[in-house]
This record gives sequence, C-alpha cells and structure tokens, in this order.
Amino acid sequence: MLIKSLSHFVLKPNVQPNFWSQTAWAILRLVIGVMMIHNGLDKLSNIESFAQAYVAYLGLPFPIFLSYVAAYTELIGAPLVAIGLLTRPAALGLFFTMLVAMYHHISVAGLSLAYLELSAIYAAAFFFFLINGAGLFSFDALLVNWLDSSALSAQAKKVMLLEKIYNASETKKQETTKVS
Repeated sequence: MLIKSLSHFVLKPNVQPNFWSQTAWAILRLVIGVMMIHNGLDKLSNIESFAQAYVAYLGLPFPIFLSYVAAYTELIGAPLVAIGLLTRPAALGLFFTMLVAMYHHISVAGLSLAYLELSAIYAAAFFFFLINGAGLFSFDALLVNWLDSSALSAQAKKVMLLEKIYNASETKKQETTKVS
C-alpha cells in the first residue's frame, strides 16, 4: 500500500482535461529536456576544467565527484523529463542543479541578468514540472493509468452495482406509487 501511495505521489501528474494546455506542457517538457542534455555533455567533455571553474570555485567538497553528479543528472534527468518518465524525481535533481548554477552565477557576477537568465529559466521550468508532474501526454500518466486499471475497474464495478441498486429502488418506488 505504501509503495502504491508513493508511486502515485511520484508519478501521478496534474491532469487537466484541457487538450491545448496539456499539449503546451508536453512541448515545454520536450524542449526543456532536449535542450538541457547538451549541458551534461559539455560537463563530461572536460570534467576537470568544469570541476575547477564551477564546483571548486564555490568551495564545495569533492569537486570532481559533484561535477559527475551534475553531468549525469543532466544526461539522465533531462531525457526523462523530455519523455515524461519519473518526471518529478528527475525535475527535482535538475532543479537543484540549476539552483547551484544560479548560485555560481551570482557569486561570479552578482545579480547580473545576463548570467542568471538561462539557469533561472531552467530552474523555473523544472520547478514547474516538480510541482505539477509531466501532464497528460507522458509516460508517467500511462504508468499511473496502468497501475490504477485494476483499482479503477473494481471501483467502476462498485459504482455500477450502486447504480443498479438505485435504479431498482426507483423502479420499486414507481410501482408502489402506481399501485396506490
């Protein structure tokens, strides 16, 4: 039961029935995810340089290790966000990565919008998906529907049974009213 509750919390997207809203979410998710992948590839192309220029500069411990964590968070998390699979956990990792990037930009250039712009936009987008999930057009939504299919069919059967009972009682009332 705990696993099912946890899976619902992690996977279940905020699904509004508005087709165009859900389509916009899917497009945003796809674009943001695909665009973020190259950041991870850039980090891996020269991990030592990235570790010195960004992670060690901030005074964080284990700069090489944390650089690999950031790179693989972007390389694994970004495609997951793009396709809408495990979106909330992936968005959480990417959101924190962007917060560190924003902190780095502020420590280097102050509150310069030119430096903060891209990482702030990414952070806001990943925060959006962290809160709302992937949306209707995602693998998360498919997984939740698949996990709920047996529960939904049992619930649907209960509703249909209640409807039959209600209809039978209404028919009986009508017959009683006709007899009187």
